[in-house]
Amino acid sequence: MKKFCGALLIGFVVLGLKAQEVVLPTDFRQQNLTEYNGSLVNPAYSLNRNNPSSVALWARWQWQSYDGDPTSLFLNYTTRINDVSAAGVGFFQHNTGVFLNTGAALNYAHTIELSEGVILGVGLNVFAFQQKLADDRFFIPNPLQTTAENDFILQMAPGVNLSIDRFNIGLVSENLFDYNFTSNERNSSPDDRLFQALVSYDIPVSVLSADDSSVLRPMLYFKTIPGLDNQVGLTTLLSTNKYWAQAGYNSFYGFSGGVGGRFFKRFSFGALVEIGTSSDLKGQDPSFELVTSYKLGTLQTPEEKLKEQLLAEEQKNREELLESQEEQEVVSTELTAAEKLALKNETKKQKRLALVETKRVKDSLSNASRRSDLAVKESKRDIKRRRDSIETARAEQALATAKALKQQKQQDSVATVMRKEAEAVALVQQQRQDSIAQSEAMAMKNEVVSVKAGEKYEEVAKEGSLEPGYYLIANVFGTKKYLDAFLADMKKRGIDAKSFFREKNKYNYVYLAKYNFIKDARQARDSKLGGKYNDKIWIFRVTGE
Repeated sequence: MKKFCGALLIGFVVLGLKAQEVVLPTDFRQQNLTEYNGSLVNPAYSLNRNNPSSVALWARWQWQSYDGDPTSLFLNYTTRINDVSAAGVGFFQHNTGVFLNTGAALNYAHTIELSEGVILGVGLNVFAFQQKLADDRFFIPNPLQTTAENDFILQMAPGVNLSIDRFNIGLVSENLFDYNFTSNERNSSPDDRLFQALVSYDIPVSVLSADDSSVLRPMLYFKTIPGLDNQVGLTTLLSTNKYWAQAGYNSFYGFSGGVGGRFFKRFSFGALVEIGTSSDLKGQDPSFELVTSYKLGTLQTPEEKLKEQLLAEEQKNREELLESQEEQEVVSTELTAAEKLALKNETKKQKRLALVETKRVKDSLSNASRRSDLAVKESKRDIKRRRDSIETARAEQALATAKALKQQKQQDSVATVMRKEAEAVALVQQQRQDSIAQSEAMAMKNEVVSVKAGEKYEEVAKEGSLEPGYYLIANVFGTKKYLDAFLADMKKRGIDAKSFFREKNKYNYVYLAKYNFIKDARQARDSKLGGKYNDKIWIFRVTGE
């Protein structure tokens, strides 16, 4: 009986409202939210469209005069938990035309990297609010209910967003689950679910000379609202580090346009107007929205960002230098090993000869000793003969020893000569390599370049730790986010792109290759790097001091 009376009450209210003005859809009417409080559009947007950590306020006056208060109000605080998750808490007030809902909102979002450049974001909004009639004059007392009853309702809105490089596709339901704790039943039927699908694409643009983070984001969405026509809309946002501007169209609410500015690095403020164009909204005043945001926490200054970029570049250069040194050491080690192998083989040969000679000397000494003993035995009766034999044996032994020493000295001398010859050969090779390198470096430095008509070319004497040469520049960035995205894209194409930072203009330059002479650089540029890169390429030269 209670449900029947409640349904009858809502029916009287809707009929009364239809008799006076257009019936409002029950959704949050958040179709124009682009810069801040994006979690109200899709809870998975908390990480990249709520600007954590920050406090943001959104207020919407529907057709100006529907209520003395805004028909939509959302005050939200968002913070980043870590690199892959964020959370938020907020207060909201929403006038559906029939009911006035006032309560709190909780948000949580988490991202999962499926592969390089493919990220899945999941999020959940939980709304807990008190629901009462928006206008008591439409309430009709009856014997079972003499006053309008306020209900306490819990509502959950899950959402997902799949990001593939700059392309995003999302799906969200504003009331996939709800429960009325006052009446102890579901607040709406399964047929009353609201769903919204969204697709968008981020296009980097250059608007301000000192801002490479500007983006143009067109977004197309489709929303189903039970009991009313489905909504189709298009919103396009231009966002820079100084201001933002947007324009859009919704099949029910009409055309909209808004602008906003960013002040003192922390504070943002913007306004939007929406004008209905359909015959159903004839005679209705425009709707207005205000959006403001304030960043919390420590802000990274441009000097700190520059220091971080320089440290990263220095680390990268150090790693490249270590890799180059390791390659040179490997080559040097291989050459030394070959030389050592040759010397080792020669040493083995010398050792074998020395062993043979030593054995021969030992055998000779042994024979001499035997002969000496025989001479002693045989010359017992002849002392003079015995002495002569002993002296002869000693002379032979001394001669054999001297000959062995002479041969050993000769072998040592040969080894010394071979070693010195190997050292001389190595020295000559090193001097030849150094001479070639110096000649090439001098030729590179003294090369005079005549810039051709229409050719983009820039030349400096020194740029950081860059070695002299010709660099093929593919792109220039002011922020690390888009620099990393571009380098990742080059890696996918099979191009080993690198970057360096210019202190002169605070930009990161991405180069695809380095050459020693202008003819090689021009040939690579004209051939589009062998057909690997079809966009514009220009030449940046470091001559060396």
